[in-house]
Amino acid sequence: MYRIRLFAIRHSRSFEWIYKRVEQVMIALDPVLRKIGYDRVERPIAFVEKCVKTVLFDCKMCGQCVLSSTGMSCPMNCPKQLRNGPCGGVRPGGYCEVIPEMKCVWALAWDGASRMKGGAQIATVLPPVERNLEGSSSWLRVSREKAAHLREAREKRRTAIADAFPGARKNEPSAAPLAEEPARAQKGAK
Repeated sequence: MYRIRLFAIRHSRSFEWIYKRVEQVMIALDPVLRKIGYDRVERPIAFVEKCVKTVLFDCKMCGQCVLSSTGMSCPMNCPKQLRNGPCGGVRPGGYCEVIPEMKCVWALAWDGASRMKGGAQIATVLPPVERNLEGSSSWLRVSREKAAHLREAREKRRTAIADAFPGARKNEPSAAPLAEEPARAQKGAK
């Protein structure tokens, strides 16, 4: 597992691209997933996510995946589960103080982030882990949130003029008046 995790960090830019595509597919599937019900698809999607991410990143399924902002190095692999940077005990060469033969997760995260387009996200302070989300699909949660934001933005654009001019409906009819029927159409109707 450790060697595959190192492989994922060395190729973090490629995994970043794949991650974005998976997210786009999940967002595109939002209408279908809403129709089926997010609660119904949670377990199968979480199972697939766990299988894929456990092999590639030694994922602990915290439900709040931050791989895309930590250089594809999962901070939950830190023996202390630190989410915002290394502890003060990082040994020379970037090795962990708790497991001396393992590189510090955060040293690897900085290395992976330096290879990624969105690598600057590593400087963002992350919220603490919400333990009630453990075992749930972060792919599903994030895509559902992003799809909801997109729906809200579309709805705001659609109603922007009506919101800007709330009195307009009182002054103007909601539809244009009907045009006169052409003479040809009137003859055919008789």
